[in-house]
Amino acid sequence: MRVTFTVNGTQQAIDVEPRRTLADALREDIGLTGTHLGCEHGVCGACTVLVDGEPVRACLMFAAQAEGSSITTVEGMAGDDGTLHPLQEAFAEHHGLQCGFCTPGMLMSALDLLHRESDPDRERIREELSGNICRCTGYMGIVDAVQAAACKLRKFSDADAPAPASAP
Repeated sequence: MRVTFTVNGTQQAIDVEPRRTLADALREDIGLTGTHLGCEHGVCGACTVLVDGEPVRACLMFAAQAEGSSITTVEGMAGDDGTLHPLQEAFAEHHGLQCGFCTPGMLMSALDLLHRESDPDRERIREELSGNICRCTGYMGIVDAVQAAACKLRKFSDADAPAPASAP
């Protein structure tokens, strides 16, 4: 069957079997291998992507279910010029990556959190990322990275905010 969706801002039309998972379609049909497959049961979170802005386990979703959707993968986080997203930079700066296997899913889950909350505390970050498993126990660095990215994103947001109107 023919499925059309937008991935990282680019429309994609692919032919898939009805039972093909979104993770397999992204990796094998489109060539975006940043979405990792771990458990293939939706438990580890390595395959997390954003579908219409919501985190989804790509190993549990059929590609056909994504018809007409907008999908963001870890490859879509960086700027068009290759500039890393502040969250990606923070993961590198705060040792939020070790083997890197969980990183794409962690990044996508953290990105979702930071889209919803500009200043999550450590407990909130841990709660939001609890569905993603890190086998290298890099959780402290990951939480540090998400907090640092939140701070940086708030500064960017504050810089873009209009200056307060002066009193008459």
